[in-house]
Amino acid sequence: MNGATAPVYARRALVVCFLVALCEGIDLQAAGVAAGGISREFLPTVAQKGLFFGASTFGLFLGALLGGWIADAIGRKKVLVASIAAFGAFSILTSLAPDMTLLTVARLLTGLGLGGALPNLIAVAAEASAPERRSASIVAMYVGMPLGGVIASAIILFVDVTQWRTVFIAGGIAPLLTVPLMVAFMPATMPAGSHGGGSTVVSAEALRELFGDGRAPRTLLLWLACFLALLILYLFLNWLPTLLQGIGLSGAEAAGAQIGFNLGGVVCSLTIARLLDSRFRLAAIVATFIAVPVALLGLADLAAHPGAVWVLTLLLGAGVVSTQGILYGIAADCYAAAHRGAGVGTAVALGRVGSFVGPLLAAVLVGAGRTPAQVLTGMLPIVALCAAAVIYLGRRRPVSARS
Repeated sequence: MNGATAPVYARRALVVCFLVALCEGIDLQAAGVAAGGISREFLPTVAQKGLFFGASTFGLFLGALLGGWIADAIGRKKVLVASIAAFGAFSILTSLAPDMTLLTVARLLTGLGLGGALPNLIAVAAEASAPERRSASIVAMYVGMPLGGVIASAIILFVDVTQWRTVFIAGGIAPLLTVPLMVAFMPATMPAGSHGGGSTVVSAEALRELFGDGRAPRTLLLWLACFLALLILYLFLNWLPTLLQGIGLSGAEAAGAQIGFNLGGVVCSLTIARLLDSRFRLAAIVATFIAVPVALLGLADLAAHPGAVWVLTLLLGAGVVSTQGILYGIAADCYAAAHRGAGVGTAVALGRVGSFVGPLLAAVLVGAGRTPAQVLTGMLPIVALCAAAVIYLGRRRPVSARS
């Protein structure tokens, strides 16, 4: 790839990454927004609902864990195209499921495709960008995810609850339409680990990249930060409307607040994208985490701030959602291109464990009799620990970001 074609390559790759991230955002909230219609049609038991929600998360974990390592060996474009095609096809299958068993299996397979795509999206965005614009490009690509969440929420607002299958149809058609664009416009010349790591997926070189030359503490801290960040994000994606209704909001007000949560993530991520590659990098990260406790304390005392609900959820989403973009930028910087898929994929997979633990933690707290306000304020120690890890990781670019 010569200097003249590099900008074209970068623009094509980043636009396609954004579109795929948008599709992922729709699917990540599809189950939650369709849950009411599914419950009405199939009358699932609590165990069946738990399996349904957990199936996608387990698929995401496996897909993220395997997708990055495989792509380092055979190339990112191949894995991305296969992952997105599978993701779209199985989302359509979800919309056709006649019972909870097939619905759960379809969600597992959808999650597998979705999980395989994300670490490679991050790696492609990193490798398509100049080093001095890498973090901004990754965060800008990630904006597609909360924007997709807004679209998923809007779909269910404009269709009857009995038409819940519409969400999965939209979530399947969008990635299937994106696949031809990926084949046509995403260059196959993007770096892949096959030139530096041999043919084995789990190679000694990849393990050295994660843990050698003093990188073990940083890798472990990155895993912790990803786990905590997704724990926080998914707790609010799944429980925020319920908690807000418990404090006194109507169902419509809580749904509007959830849209505000996603929009806050979009706006803040776009702002953060401009700052992460500047001298204001650390200040931007710190400001992001200041927003979260301020919003949590305000929402917990909602009786004193009845008119500020949407502003507070916007602020909460700004901090919680944009943290993911920040972490993905940090993860891409931690590893060289030859093994970036393995490094980022493992971090994303560990984060997926947090996405399972978060909603479960909220369920345990509510089941133990905690009030919605207590659940919100109970998140503050976890937010503080996550903030400490992310600020430490993001205080400077690691010298290991070699390409």
